[in-house]
Amino acid sequence: MTDVLSELHRRGLIAQSTDEQALRAALAEGPVTYYCGFDPTAPSLHVGHLVQFMVLRALQRAGHRPVVLVGGATGLIGDPRPTAERQLNDRTTVAGWVDSIRRQVAPFLDLPAERDGLATPVYVDNLTWTEPLSAIDFLRDLGKHFRVGRMLAKEAVSARLNSEAGISYTEFSYQILQAHDFLQLHRRHGVTLQTGGSDQWGNLTAGIDLVRRVEGASVHALSTQLVTKSDGQKFGKSEGGTVWLDPQLTSPYAFFQFWLNADDADARTWLPLFSERPAEEVAALLAESEERPASRAAQRALAEELTLLVHGADELRQAEAAGRALFGRDDLSALGADTLGAALREAGSVTVDGGTPSVAQLLQQTGLASSLSDARRTVKEGGAYLNNERVTDADAVPGEEAWLPGGWLVLRRGKRAVAGVQRATR
Repeated sequence: MTDVLSELHRRGLIAQSTDEQALRAALAEGPVTYYCGFDPTAPSLHVGHLVQFMVLRALQRAGHRPVVLVGGATGLIGDPRPTAERQLNDRTTVAGWVDSIRRQVAPFLDLPAERDGLATPVYVDNLTWTEPLSAIDFLRDLGKHFRVGRMLAKEAVSARLNSEAGISYTEFSYQILQAHDFLQLHRRHGVTLQTGGSDQWGNLTAGIDLVRRVEGASVHALSTQLVTKSDGQKFGKSEGGTVWLDPQLTSPYAFFQFWLNADDADARTWLPLFSERPAEEVAALLAESEERPASRAAQRALAEELTLLVHGADELRQAEAAGRALFGRDDLSALGADTLGAALREAGSVTVDGGTPSVAQLLQQTGLASSLSDARRTVKEGGAYLNNERVTDADAVPGEEAWLPGGWLVLRRGKRAVAGVQRATR
């Protein structure tokens, strides 16, 4: 067994762990069966969940056995947030999200090219053992092991108790349900390690305590650092909102651009967390990023590696090609309509209905020029491009041959400002 804890420490992935010396010994003796849970509170996971995948994959590569729980039961309840009560989703919606997230997680751990010697992951839904549990059993068999004082001390619970919103018993009981998951997985699959975010630490340790009280067994937990942005914004948010893993919610191009456009300080912080490259390669990229920030070495490494991991080689090629094409380095017509459309919607676009406006009018309508006179001045100075061709006549109207697959025109001002124009469909 490899020293996976040292690797996780090197990458900055471990925030807390229970009795690390004992955990290290168990991992060395291994294989250990470990689990991480994901609640279906949306139809897709987002980039914030990638931290957990990094831990799951590192442990799997080190020879340990992963169990992935998608919480069909806990997803109906919701872990307490510090600010307000979660909206409860109906059972049919949550069941659909369980299925979609289960399919989404599988490619991260089911890797045919790397399967030699890797343990096959097990996928479970905690609705299996939670739904048959009666209220009497919940109170007598589980509730008696929990002390209210310790439950109240949980940070999110404490924050809610001191707010106007308060907290319902529904969300207050979430900690018991997650602890019960650890107990059930210990019984059913021999799980002895749970991983999760540092904001879940109270829930993780509640599970350890429950297993000890009921089974008399010693089990472990480790938590990951919460990832943040240097400007204080929530990680995983872009100008367009949450960066999802589902390509229908966040296109592979937008996903690629999220990492490529990261702040220098953020990229240098995130690279060790999210890159599975050898330590010396990561160190070289960080050094290059420090010495030559304009190279954006850390950003490009993140964008390439994570787009490949989440969306695959074909989508990575398309995302890279779209970026090159939009900024004049490749042929736009070689892009597929879906990739071109996704890239232009991300960059900003307008729709035209009826006759096509002139180039000057389109520059103004897309916001690339502040006025018609500004648009004309841009054309006169040689800074306006249509489909990567410099425009010399501000009053020219794009002909039928100018429209790209999907009914798009690509306008660019200078080297970096790009916008799309889409022809309305009838």
